[in-house]
Amino acid sequence: SDASHELRTPISVLQGYANLLDRWGKEDKEVLQESIEAIKGESENMKDLIEKLLFLARADKNLQKLEKTEFNMGELMEELIKEAKLIDSKHQFVCDIKNECRFYGDRKSIKQLLRILIDNSIKFTPENGRISIQQKTSRKYVFIEVTDTGIGIKKEDLPHIFERFYCADKSRTKLKGGQGLGLYIAKWIVENHNGEIQIKSTLGVGTEFI
Repeated sequence: SDASHELRTPISVLQGYANLLDRWGKEDKEVLQESIEAIKGESENMKDLIEKLLFLARADKNLQKLEKTEFNMGELMEELIKEAKLIDSKHQFVCDIKNECRFYGDRKSIKQLLRILIDNSIKFTPENGRISIQQKTSRKYVFIEVTDTGIGIKKEDLPHIFERFYCADKSRTKLKGGQGLGLYIAKWIVENHNGEIQIKSTLGVGTEFI
């Protein structure tokens, strides 16, 4: 039910702008430009949503396989920050690696997990805000922290933040293009690497994922 609702919204927007283009867009350059931008944005949202739904479907049927190998966690984190800086020039990104770390896991999934957390910070951190990703090790454990100076999350929402389709602020999340699936997927990836994920957040101060 949630999935069909989430898919219906971008489809309605796409249809609306297609009709607008058909009526006025051929002559009006402003309408044409607005429609093109909206169609591109909603198409990207739909692609993202469908990929997440496919991930959930495979996970539910135990078909989401992890290919675990040993890799350098520090290199992966530096790669992520470099990519984040390329696509987003409105935030400050900091990468802090305490020591060399070889990690045994599915590199593609760990990258997806960290990208979900960074994207989440980007969405809810005002321009010129700071997003940092830190890595340290202790005995056999790896600790990764993604911290931002964003708008934060209400205390009552924190226990539900990893639930499927849960959006802490419906109107705000719709504005930012979220579907409430990313953090659920992040939790799945962490738990399937025998790990734990925690969140600390203060409204108006920022959020930290550990």
